[in-house]
Amino acid sequence: MSGNSTRMGVAIAQAHWQTAAEALGLIALFVTGAAAGSLIVLGHGAHRQPFVLLAEALLLAAAALAYTFGQPSLAVAAIVLAMGLENAVFQIHGGAGLGLTYVTGALVKVGQLMAKAVTGGKRWAWAPDLMFCGRHWLRGAVLGALAYLWINLAAIWFAAAAALILSGILAATNRKH
Repeated sequence: MSGNSTRMGVAIAQAHWQTAAEALGLIALFVTGAAAGSLIVLGHGAHRQPFVLLAEALLLAAAALAYTFGQPSLAVAAIVLAMGLENAVFQIHGGAGLGLTYVTGALVKVGQLMAKAVTGGKRWAWAPDLMFCGRHWLRGAVLGALAYLWINLAAIWFAAAAALILSGILAATNRKH
């Protein structure tokens, strides 16, 4: 959403109102998805995270279907809702948790740890965070880009299947505990 926020700001500065409205719409959909995910997690009953992943899988499948039937704007809307919703998977009892859909915070932490290293802190304390962030970020970016080049937005079927599988695994794990 950082990119959409920047895009919206630039569009407003250039009086490109349509582009600004599109970016604002995507931001609003993301926030709506995040709120919906939190409502699922905060609902009655323990171990609600599998339901978040199931809802994400359904939204991603809907996105893939929308694309298949020539509705790319609807597909993007469903994807953005799903990405907002995903952030509730690791929500901590009644509050915020670990955000899953952005790298910015992790990169900021790497930069802060590098600054500490330069000013007398642990020399390589930043390296594990960079390796963790970079490994997952780069792998996701490259695999996602290759899938997109191969089959365009139909690549969302892979994400839908992964969310569905993870939902099942998490539900099965929760039943054991």
